Amino acid sequence: MALRNNVIGCINFVAMLLSIPVIGAGIWLAMETDNSCVKILQWPVIILGVLILVVALAGFIGGFWRIPALLIFYLVAMLILIILLACLVVFIYMVTIRGSGHMEPSRTYLEYHLEDYSGWLRRRVQSSYKWDRIRSCLSSTTMCAQLNQSYKMAQDFFNAPLSPLQSGCCKPPTQCGYTFVNPTYWISPINNAADMDCLNWNNDQTQLCYSCDSCKAGLLANLKKEWRRADIILLITLVGLIWVYLIGCCAFRNAKTEEIFRKYKQGYADTN
Repeated sequence: MALRNNVIGCINFVAMLLSIPVIGAGIWLAMETDNSCVKILQWPVIILGVLILVVALAGFIGGFWRIPALLIFYLVAMLILIILLACLVVFIYMVTIRGSGHMEPSRTYLEYHLEDYSGWLRRRVQSSYKWDRIRSCLSSTTMCAQLNQSYKMAQDFFNAPLSPLQSGCCKPPTQCGYTFVNPTYWISPINNAADMDCLNWNNDQTQLCYSCDSCKAGLLANLKKEWRRADIILLITLVGLIWVYLIGCCAFRNAKTEEIFRKYKQGYADTN
C-alpha cells in the first residue's frame, strides 16, 4: 500500500509540473501590450493554472502521507478543473476561428476589418466605454512612434511587415488614398468616402487611427494570434492532465482494492 501511495504522490507531482505551462501562458499574455490593455483572458488562465497547482499539491500530499480525504478531494477537484480547462480550450478556438488580414496592392502589410471577427470578440471592443479605456492604453505605448524611427521612405514602409496593431492603429486605411509623409503622418486623401476610418484618421500623434474600426480589428487580429498560441499550450497541457488523471485514478483504485483485499485476508485469518 505504501508503494501504491508513493506512485500516486509521484503522479500528482507530475500534475503540479503541468500547472506551470498554464500559469506561464497566462503571465505571457499579461505581458503582451494588447492583452494587457484588454484584460480578458490572462487572469482566467492564471487562476486556472494556480487552482491546478493547488489541487495537484493536495493530491501529492495525500499520496505520500496516506491521507484518503485529500486524495478523494484531488480526484473530484481535478476532474472539475480538467473539464473547465477543456471548455476554455474549446472557447478560445471558437472565438478565434474567424478573422484574417486582407492584402492591398503594392503593400506587404495587411489591412484588417472589424466585421471579419467573431461577434463575441467584437463586443469586447465596440462599446465606447470599453474602447475608451483600451484606446488610452494603446496610445500610451511606443508601437507607432517606433515606426517613424525605422522607416523614412514610403516604399520601405509599404514593404514593412507591420503587426496587425501597427497596421490598424498607426496609419490610415490604404483605400483612403492618403499620401505618405512619414509612418504616422499622412496628407491629401483621395477618397474620404471609402470608409468611415478615412474621416477618423488624425495626424495628431496622440490620436492617429486609435478611434478607427481598423484599429479595433488590428487589436483583435493580434489577440487571435496570441490566443491561438496560448490555446496550443493549454491543449497540450490538457492532454497531459487527462493522462495523469487517468493513471492516478487507476493507481488509486488498485490501492483501494489491495487495501480491501488485505483487510479481508486479515479478517479471515482472525476468524480462524
